[in-house]
Amino acid sequence: MALNEEDTKLTQLEFACSDLKTLLQSSSKMEESLGKMDKKFDLLDETLSTASRRVSPLQSLAMATKALDTRINRAVTPALALFESFKVSDSLQLKLLELSSILSAETTPKKRLKKLLNYVDCVNQLNAAINSISQEGEPVIQKLQEVVEFLSRTKATDQDRTHRLRETLFTLKALYENEVDAMKFDGLLDEALLNLQDEYESKLQLLRHQNIGDQVQVDDKEAKIVATDLGAELEVEVLQRISETLAANDCLDICIDIYVKVRYSRAAKALMPLNPDYLRTYKPEEIDAMEWETIETAISLWIQHLELAVKTVLVSEKKLCNQVLGNIIDGVVWPQCFVKIADKIMAVFFRFGEGVARSSKEPHKLFKLLDMFDSLEKLKPEFSDTFEGEAGADICTRFRELTKLLVHGSSKVFWEFGLQIEGNSDAYPPPQDGSVPKLVRYAINYLKYLTADTYRARMAMVLWTEQMWKVGILSKPVTDENLLQDAITNVMDALHRNIETKRLSYRDKILPHVFAMNTYWYIYIRTRNTELGKLLGDQYMKNKYKVVAEESAYMYQKQSWGQLVKLLDKEDLKRQSKEGLGSLARAKMEAFLKGFNEISQRHRGSYRIPDMDLREQIKESTIKRVVPAYTEFLNTFSAVLRGKLYVNSDQLQGLLGQIFDGSDAKLKRRDSKDRMVGGNSVSVEREIMDFRRSRSISSNV
Repeated sequence: MALNEEDTKLTQLEFACSDLKTLLQSSSKMEESLGKMDKKFDLLDETLSTASRRVSPLQSLAMATKALDTRINRAVTPALALFESFKVSDSLQLKLLELSSILSAETTPKKRLKKLLNYVDCVNQLNAAINSISQEGEPVIQKLQEVVEFLSRTKATDQDRTHRLRETLFTLKALYENEVDAMKFDGLLDEALLNLQDEYESKLQLLRHQNIGDQVQVDDKEAKIVATDLGAELEVEVLQRISETLAANDCLDICIDIYVKVRYSRAAKALMPLNPDYLRTYKPEEIDAMEWETIETAISLWIQHLELAVKTVLVSEKKLCNQVLGNIIDGVVWPQCFVKIADKIMAVFFRFGEGVARSSKEPHKLFKLLDMFDSLEKLKPEFSDTFEGEAGADICTRFRELTKLLVHGSSKVFWEFGLQIEGNSDAYPPPQDGSVPKLVRYAINYLKYLTADTYRARMAMVLWTEQMWKVGILSKPVTDENLLQDAITNVMDALHRNIETKRLSYRDKILPHVFAMNTYWYIYIRTRNTELGKLLGDQYMKNKYKVVAEESAYMYQKQSWGQLVKLLDKEDLKRQSKEGLGSLARAKMEAFLKGFNEISQRHRGSYRIPDMDLREQIKESTIKRVVPAYTEFLNTFSAVLRGKLYVNSDQLQGLLGQIFDGSDAKLKRRDSKDRMVGGNSVSVEREIMDFRRSRSISSNV
């Protein structure tokens, strides 16, 4: 058993030994094969090195040749493209000639506009081709010249090739130097641009404003003024394209000059049907020399025409300018062009308005100055929109300056009106008949008109605006109504001082009371229940004028009729004897009759009460004062007055009525031979006088 195991191990060892011998033999053979392979690799490496040394010069030569070809191609390819551009330019010039002849032959307006667009497109293409040649020519020639110089210096290619490149360089250079400037400035492009300028001007001339006189609504003041478009869409497109083409060809200044010249002419002609000849007179001294009716008409036209010019003509021109020139230089050009057009038109309106505002400050001008101020205030939103931006700053500044002039002018006219009233106290004597002075009538009508709905708000706005300019917007606010009330009150106070000064200048004792009664009653009656009266206040008017008028009426009756009634006083007759009583009673009656006739004469020539209601009240009051006293005296002393015939009470009342109705009433006693059977008789000499009313300055203020 043990012996078998040992035999098995021995056998295994023998096998292992045999395997090792086989492995060693294989390794020996492999080592020998590797040695042979190594020799082969060494031989191959030597062969490759030899081949590499032989191929290397050829590779360098190929790379140099490729680099040279690349360099030549980089110069030649743009040169060929430049030659192609010259060919394109030539073909476009031929096309331009063809389009020009077609355009000249076309007479239908719409078709001609479309062909004109094609013409503009061709001009743009030709300009692009010429610009391309002009921009690329010098770099292309420079590159080609560098290549020719390199080849000539290095002899890197054959002489034929170098010669051909040199000839190409000379040809291209000569063509560029001789043809480019000619194409830009003396060729068909220049001629085409001149044609476009003519077309541009003619097309601008065709765009006319509608007759703006049709928008002058005399009866319909609420009618809205609307601007209209100038030109059809195709016409505007043509003008826009021509503008852009001219600007792209260094003709922007020419384009602007043509546009401004033509459009200003068209805008000015659009205003000509309004007959604005009055605008030629604008200097203050010239305006002062004109008749007021002429100035008044001119100002009314100015207000109307300025609104039409801004809202129709200039708005339309602004829209057209934006459409035609809006795409040039990112929209910077068109506002300036529009302002150039508008400035010439607005300057004419501004200088007239400034002339009126700077003219003499006569009272009747106030209402027209307020009309002008109101028109500017209403026009301000549209004006600001029309002349917005930096370009319109100067026109807006002049607009504001004109507004300031009108504000200062209006307020100065009003304040000077009050000063003129007060200064008039000594300049003119009071009415010799005690009637209402023309100045008072004028002033009251003036203030009534000023405080009416039409001008009240305007005057208040002017006063408030000037107040804000003086004290600043941060000051304590004052309402328009308070400012106007204070201003009107100041004028009324000046008028009151004027009346009082004139009142004191009378030498007659009764006339001052007649004058004050007439004047203050006139003021109270004419302002009662009016906007002027409401503004000043009912209490103010009563205390200032009604009460004074009543007091003056009382003093008038006391000084005139009261003194007459005193002649019939009976106290001194009570102490007389019977014989002396008759004599004194007759003397008193004679004195009364004489005084009555004197007062009658004074009322006919010196005392006048124009107001019918006031005259009626005074008549009734006088009758109540005189007739009862006369009746009582006549009845009391009728016994001692026999032998003389005197008027009875009814007749005396009738005579008083004649005095206040404007007749000449005289009392005459009659002797007994004139006595009529059956009662008393009276002889009254009557002359009816017509009093001419003094013409009021304020009629139709």
